[in-house]
Amino acid sequence: MKRIIFKYIAVASVMLGMLSCEKELEITQNGSVSLEEYYGSDESAEGAVTAIYSELRDMQYDYKFLKNICSDDVWAGGANRGDNSDLERMNEFTFTAEHAFLSGCFESYYSIIYDANIVLTYIEADSDIKKQMIAEAKVFRAFAYIDLISMWGTPPLVDHPLEPSEYSMENGDVDELWAFVEQDLTDAIESGYLVEKSGVDDNSVYRVTKQFAQALLGKAHLYQEDYSAAASVFEEVISSGLYDLYDGDYDDITAFSNKNNCESLFESNRVVDENNVWNNFNMYQLMIHWRSDRFDEDLSEIGLASLGWGFCAPQEGLYDAFVEEEGEDGYRLNLTMKTYEQVQEMGVGLKSGLTIIGEGYFWWKSKITSDEVPAAGYGFAWDANSQIMRYADVLLMAAEANLQAGSQDKADTYLNLVRSRAQLSSKTATMDAIKLERRLELCFEDVRYQDLIRWGDAATILADQGESYPVMAANGTITYKSVNSSGKYGFQEKNALFPFPAQETELNTNIEQNTGW
Repeated sequence: MKRIIFKYIAVASVMLGMLSCEKELEITQNGSVSLEEYYGSDESAEGAVTAIYSELRDMQYDYKFLKNICSDDVWAGGANRGDNSDLERMNEFTFTAEHAFLSGCFESYYSIIYDANIVLTYIEADSDIKKQMIAEAKVFRAFAYIDLISMWGTPPLVDHPLEPSEYSMENGDVDELWAFVEQDLTDAIESGYLVEKSGVDDNSVYRVTKQFAQALLGKAHLYQEDYSAAASVFEEVISSGLYDLYDGDYDDITAFSNKNNCESLFESNRVVDENNVWNNFNMYQLMIHWRSDRFDEDLSEIGLASLGWGFCAPQEGLYDAFVEEEGEDGYRLNLTMKTYEQVQEMGVGLKSGLTIIGEGYFWWKSKITSDEVPAAGYGFAWDANSQIMRYADVLLMAAEANLQAGSQDKADTYLNLVRSRAQLSSKTATMDAIKLERRLELCFEDVRYQDLIRWGDAATILADQGESYPVMAANGTITYKSVNSSGKYGFQEKNALFPFPAQETELNTNIEQNTGW
């Protein structure tokens, strides 16, 4: 909680400075205002919540990598071993509490919580705008805690700006933390001040909506295995009629040009601003795009952006799961990833003598096309929103919740809505069917690792990850190389929770580190 502590110190210093100067010098400081006065206008309230949106946007690099790299969706990727050792350590479960992705995400979650606490402490609910900002702040605070609880277990519960005497907080209680999340989301939903779309095709709403808050509440119930409550809340999202599965080409669901489409519950928004490219630059999108310098032709020849680093290459196990369910010509499969053979048929291949890390599969659902590349070079990824949740995820969570709650018909309906869009036949919903559908539909979309953890499947599925890594040559030959010694890789019992970042436990000795770390 290093960043949050520094922020609390800064705010406290301002307040103490105003008070001590007046006491010691006994003069009125006309230029000083209280935080309540500072946040007294609608504009200031909106600015305070904008800071939360900005924090979410700025954390996407760590957020997206952390949530995907530990799963069985991807290899660390790149051109050579050591291209990105941070990704390799996470991918192979050889990381420690000092890892940058862990500390970066942990700090960012608490920055969101800090910003939300400022809103909820100093903004008076005396206008409609302020009431909306208060509701949004509660949603963001709950959003941060859902991930903190599910990935770290017992993060400190911070519900107000801390006094200096409170900086060294103890671990939170899991039941109290979940109750806190539920209360925040319930308050926000029932406030009546969260916005809603005007209809299913309304793509103009970029703010937190009532339905996104409901989906988060359903997710919180699902993660606690309170299936009836989860099913009930998901039903409210579905019955709103404001969201639907996108019915255009499958690979356009997350396209640059298709922001906030009918399937998007919430996105971290970026806008085109040629005068401020780096403020909206989506480095993550650039890093996962194909490793362009290893190809024998400019990727623009096949309609793709010509700059990328090729991290997070798809695993063969994911491809095989698609083929087993859909066949090699599967509609969704072929708009999710491409084989090296398909890439060569497009007219490009790896340069002779060069290699990349991977098994010959390339993401297509997250591709960047050449017509999305502005003249600003590296800025080609500036305009890519990061999708936080989409309707297919809601439907599949609803299918799981209903199945576990005993509502087979609804579980079947929601599972098969997703399968129908993928041009697959209907099937009876079982947990195995839902698990498979979530893997295929939502691969590389930030949910797989947490799913494996909460289902108790991670220890089996990820046990051997890190034993070796694949290297592909220009002719398509795959060689597997080993770098980690026995017992020093793969998911282990301690990995059920991430470690609290080392810098946090050093600053706050009252935090008890998670078992095994």
